[in-house]
Amino acid sequence: MRKSLNIGHLSTMYHTSFILMNTDWLKKANIEANWSLFGGGPAIVQAFERGEVDLGYIGLPPVMIGIDRGVAIKCIAGGHVEGTVMIANSEFKSLDQCGSNPSLFFEQFKGLTIACPPDGSIHDVIIRNCIKKSGFEGKITVKNYEWADMIPEAMADGEIQVAVGTPSLAVAAKRFCNAKTVISPDRLWPDNPSYGIIASADVIENFPELVLDFIKIHDKGCKFIRKNPGNAARIVAEKVGVVDADFVQEMYEISPKYFAGISYKYIESTMKFNPTLHELGFISQPLEEKDIFDMRFVNQLAL
Repeated sequence: MRKSLNIGHLSTMYHTSFILMNTDWLKKANIEANWSLFGGGPAIVQAFERGEVDLGYIGLPPVMIGIDRGVAIKCIAGGHVEGTVMIANSEFKSLDQCGSNPSLFFEQFKGLTIACPPDGSIHDVIIRNCIKKSGFEGKITVKNYEWADMIPEAMADGEIQVAVGTPSLAVAAKRFCNAKTVISPDRLWPDNPSYGIIASADVIENFPELVLDFIKIHDKGCKFIRKNPGNAARIVAEKVGVVDADFVQEMYEISPKYFAGISYKYIESTMKFNPTLHELGFISQPLEEKDIFDMRFVNQLAL
């Protein structure tokens, strides 16, 4: 019986991937994980299309784009919500300082460039939607970086003054670029599916017990982050090697909603991306819930 999985992951440190890579949890379950690092969710979707990965840690909009393109994948578990934060240099006002008025807030970035992870990533879709709704489409540029880790360096060099990305980007920008959060994760797109566990149709249908065993361990990782963030932070920092545990714990605190289940709100927020993805030209037509989610595993585990 097959016990190995090819797993695509990102450099995003709040994903359970970093805990699973630096513990013996998978080994004890007799699962051999072959980990591959990618620059963004769209790149993992492309790897699914080539048959190179069985599972992936991805935000849901790139998954929806891939499904619309015919990639045979489904979301089989949750992971985290509200993982997109907007940061800017200290001279800019926050959304709250602008009276929670999006038009007034985005006006200060007119003519500027907002740095963002790859085209089609959840961060990219969210910020383009915000710009369009606030009336500044064509007046604010979005620059996509294939590797989100390049954004703090661009801010430190003065190339970029404002950016969107993960909570880890917010901590890095605060520490090394004197930047601040101008829109918190819960304000940009409430309950947005910042990442879920995505599986190929082949592994779902042919190796369901293996998938179920992985989700059990992923769920253990989510609970560990919620209940023991200090210990989780130390494990992640040890694996990453370039940040300390305080960095990781601060990242957890910025956006603290970690859960392996697929809640009603998670699904509802995902489905709200349909019109935005269609309007932005990312998908040819709206998708249905059954096109995106396979609930059999989380239902079996009562998550």
